[in-house]
Amino acid sequence: MKASIRLDPITIDPITSFSSSTIESSILRLDKLHPIVSGNKWFKLRYYIEDAIAHNASTIASFGGPYSNHLVALAYAAKENNIKSIGYVRATSEDTLTPSLEEALNYGMQLEFMGRTHFQAIKNDLLKANKSIDIVNNKNNIKGKHEQSAVYYIDEGGYGALGAKGAATILNEHCKDYTTIIAAVGTGTMLAGLINAAAPHQNVIGIPILKNEASIETEIKKLLKDCAKPFTLLHNFHQGGYAKTNPALIAFMNQLWETEKIPSDIVYTGKLLFAVDSLLKENYFKANTKLLVIHSGGLQGNRSLPSGTLAY
Repeated sequence: MKASIRLDPITIDPITSFSSSTIESSILRLDKLHPIVSGNKWFKLRYYIEDAIAHNASTIASFGGPYSNHLVALAYAAKENNIKSIGYVRATSEDTLTPSLEEALNYGMQLEFMGRTHFQAIKNDLLKANKSIDIVNNKNNIKGKHEQSAVYYIDEGGYGALGAKGAATILNEHCKDYTTIIAAVGTGTMLAGLINAAAPHQNVIGIPILKNEASIETEIKKLLKDCAKPFTLLHNFHQGGYAKTNPALIAFMNQLWETEKIPSDIVYTGKLLFAVDSLLKENYFKANTKLLVIHSGGLQGNRSLPSGTLAY
């Protein structure tokens, strides 16, 4: 059974202010796909949800922060496919409930607050326990890999082989003519999918949004069908680290909205488009480059900003 929600058409829009006589820049507007399961989130979730349904799981659980696009998207997608959901949150129950978590609650997600200090350790333990159950079920030839555990776990941000498989379907037939594809990098799941799907003539560039992310290249290569397939990571555009921002980034995002009517966020797409703008000014791209920027959607992080900070 396929996972399903009603999706809107995806468009590829020109970015006039990023183009010149030698560079053609366009943006794949995944943010237009759905108002809630925005951008790459649906692509990364779709095969996990199908797998959960196929294995008769009654509940899907995953992990994220208090402004997680992933958890909100999962909550809605699970509800639409008649599956319960649990969100393990990198926060404490004493913290003020963010609008993003309130939204997830409204879609029926059960929230479990794990704190910040031991979040990764607890997450890894839960994922390992779930994997152990899979192994036991396989050894005993039990149908359904979660018959002993009705909860189907997805790693943070949809990281994993099924997430990358879904992300590979982002590049449609209209993307074939582009010579360079550039995207923001969080867990690396989407970039791995893009690399897997890219044609031989296409260069794939990732902009990591975390500071000092030394392991991200390894994490991406774990999800590649061919780990020797080339890609580039540019690490100098994180703006201070995950969800960190500054007046220059905010000013850029507002200017981008004014000139191109492209909404961006402080976590991913704002930094990505800031990076593209900087690279164009540095003449980083070769002449006759056809550049495709991937708008990965998900503007939840902007909810952390004071009202009126952004013009949209």
